[in-house]
Amino acid sequence: MIRFLLHTVVLLIVLAAYGQSPLFTAQDTLRGSITPERAWWDLNYYDLDIEVNPEEKYISGSNTIRYKVLSENQVIQIDLQSPLTITKINQDGYDLVYNSIGNAHWVTLLKPQKIGEYNELVVSYSGHPKEADNAPWDGGFSWSTDQNGQPFIATSCQGLGASVWWPNKDHMYDEVDSMAISITVPKNLMNVSNGRLRNVEEGQNSNTYHWFVANPINNYGVNVNIGDYVYFGETYEGENGSLSMDYYVLRDNLDLAEKQFKQAGLMMEAFEHWFGPYPFYEDGFKLVEVPYLGMEHQSSVTYGNKYQNGYLGTDLSGSGWGLKFDFIIIHESGHEWFANNITNKDIADMWIHESFTAYSENLYLDYYFGPEASAEYVIGTRSRIRNDRPIIGVYGVNYEGSGDMYYKGSNMLHTLRQLLEDDEKWRQILRGLNKEFYHQTVTTNQIENYLSEQTNIDLTAFFNQYLRTTKIPVLEFSLKGNKMRYRYTNIVKDFDMPVRIKVNEQEQWLFPRAEWKTENLDAKDSTQVLVDENFYILVKNLSQ
Repeated sequence: MIRFLLHTVVLLIVLAAYGQSPLFTAQDTLRGSITPERAWWDLNYYDLDIEVNPEEKYISGSNTIRYKVLSENQVIQIDLQSPLTITKINQDGYDLVYNSIGNAHWVTLLKPQKIGEYNELVVSYSGHPKEADNAPWDGGFSWSTDQNGQPFIATSCQGLGASVWWPNKDHMYDEVDSMAISITVPKNLMNVSNGRLRNVEEGQNSNTYHWFVANPINNYGVNVNIGDYVYFGETYEGENGSLSMDYYVLRDNLDLAEKQFKQAGLMMEAFEHWFGPYPFYEDGFKLVEVPYLGMEHQSSVTYGNKYQNGYLGTDLSGSGWGLKFDFIIIHESGHEWFANNITNKDIADMWIHESFTAYSENLYLDYYFGPEASAEYVIGTRSRIRNDRPIIGVYGVNYEGSGDMYYKGSNMLHTLRQLLEDDEKWRQILRGLNKEFYHQTVTTNQIENYLSEQTNIDLTAFFNQYLRTTKIPVLEFSLKGNKMRYRYTNIVKDFDMPVRIKVNEQEQWLFPRAEWKTENLDAKDSTQVLVDENFYILVKNLSQ
C-alpha cells in the first residue's frame, strides 16, 4: 500500500485549455510515467515465444527480458493487461514474488542488481487477450476469418499498449535494442511478424515461425499476423543498397495485391528522397494483409485498405489528389521514418508521429505530381480540422493530444515550408531529422529546437501557437488606396509569422504582429489583395 501511495496519483486535473477536464487514475500514471521501478533498468533484448490457439482465442507462452542495470534497485515493474495473467516470473532459476496493482506488476528480485550488469527475467503468461472492438483504434487481438473460412488474425495496440497481449516494459521512452519473436500456429496457417524470418520449425499439428528484429523497436510496433498467406516480393535498390520488400497477402487476393503493391516501390523512392534512407535495411520492409484498416508496425506494415486508392476509396482532401495513391500504403509506410525511426518518448508528443506522416502524403504527391498538387491536397484536408483541444497531450498519463495532430499538424509543417522559400533546404532539414535522431526516442522540445536551429528562425511562438493552443491566427486588414492596414489577432505572445500576399498578381511579404501596421503596397490600384492559401491562417478583410 505504501508503494501504491508513493508512485501513483489518484486524480490529475488537466489544464483548463482542455475544456471539460478528464480525470486520470492511478493506472494512467503507472502506465504513462517513468516510475522508479522502470527508471533503473534499460531494455536490451526481448525473446517473445508464444502459441496462438485460434479456436479458443487463447494465447500462452513467455517473454524473456534482458536488461542493463543503471542503478541499484530490487523491484522491477513489468506490465501485462487483464484478462491475461502471469503464471510465473523467474530469474536465474528462482521463481520470484510479485505484487500487482491492476496492469502493473512489481517483481521483487532476489539477485543483487549491480550497476552495468546485464540480467534476464522470464515472464510466463497465458489467457484470452482483449479482443479488439474496432481495430486499430481499439486495440488487442482481431480474431476473424477469410472468405474461405480460414482463421485470419492480427494484433494492434497503439495507445492501449503492447502489454494488452504480451508482458513488457510498456512505455515509449525505452526501446529494446533487438528482439526475437517466435509464434506457434496451426499447421495450415502462417505467422508474419517483424524483422526477418530465420526459420520455420515444423511440428505434427503446428508450425513455429521464428522472426528476428535487428534494430531497436518500439513496443507497439511489434505484431502478430496469422492467416492463409501467400508470398511475393521484390528488391529495391535504395540509398543504402539492396532492400528486400516482401508482401504477404491472403491467397485469393494475390492478383489484386500484385497490382496495388506496385505503389510500395514508388513510396520508397519518394520517401528516401524526402526523408533519407529507409531506417531498417537490416530488417527489410514488409506489407502484410490484415482484417483491419492498417498500422505502422515496424518492418511489418499492416494493410487492409481493400486494394483501392484513397482511404477506403475516399479522398480525404476533397481535392481529387487523394485518389492518386493508396492511403494505407503511403501513410503507414511513412511512419517507418516518423514513429519507428524517430519515436516519441511520451504519447503526449504523438504529433511527432502523425503530423509528419500526414505531411508525408502530400510530399508523395509533390514527388510525382508537383508542388501544386501537393499544396491542393494538404489545403484540402483543413476541412477535417476540429480545433477541439491542443495537439500536444498530457504528459505522464498515456494521454495523446487532439486528432488534429494529423491535418492541423501537416498544415503547420506545410506553412513552415513556405517560410523557408527554399525547398531543397527544407528537404535537407527533413533528411537531417532522420539522421540526427536515428533510432531514437525524442521529445517535442528536441524537434522544435532542431527545426529552429536548422531554419535559422526562432519558432518558439510558431509552435506555441499551433501545438499548444486551439487558436488559428487571424490576419485582419483593410485597404485604402495603396495603403494596407493589418494585424494578427487570436495569437499567442510574440507570434509574428510573415505571410505572402498577391497584390494584382504581384507577390510581396507582410510582417504582421499583434499591433496595427501600415504597408504601402507595390501597386497603384490595390483593390485586389489575395493572401496565400499555403499559410494556415484565417483572413478577415475589414474593408468589405
